[in-house]
Amino acid sequence: MKLIVGLGNPGKEYERTRHNVGFFVLEVLHEKLKEERMNAWELSKKFNATIAGCTVNNDKIILAKPMTFMNDSGLSVQLLMHFYKMNAADLIVVHDDKDIPLGTFKIQTDRGAAGHNGVLSIIEHIGSQAFTRIRIGIAPVNPKKMKDVSTFVLGKFGLFEKNAVVAVIEKVVEEIIKKL
Repeated sequence: MKLIVGLGNPGKEYERTRHNVGFFVLEVLHEKLKEERMNAWELSKKFNATIAGCTVNNDKIILAKPMTFMNDSGLSVQLLMHFYKMNAADLIVVHDDKDIPLGTFKIQTDRGAAGHNGVLSIIEHIGSQAFTRIRIGIAPVNPKKMKDVSTFVLGKFGLFEKNAVVAVIEKVVEEIIKKL
């Protein structure tokens, strides 16, 4: 069983922001897995997340977008992992990373939060960092644009940035599908 969590913030005001790139990846992954009979997205009050699921290669796959807001993502992840009796090795977390150049990504396992509050929340709630992280770069070419980090990550992608994000999301989804 695999739990794939995309990090972001719920609500219209955050819908197209840099901080929601984890949600974007899960939307594309969800679409690609429809051939595997992926269920429609469903809001689960029990898990405080929007979830969907299917079976790939006899392995249950659960996609989850926590509706707890970024900094409390661990609450939702902990509920899901406890209910499905999963361990950290079954978890893949997809999130934005302001320290990685736009249009690139890194896949790492058993790493610290590196200042990402959503990841920190997950580590604190599940008591482990031994999960896989897919870090999607959002860093601009001009670092001055990140003078106020909060404003930057909660801002929307510009036209040039959108093209780079769409391209990297496709690559990330391909990598996730290889791991299933």
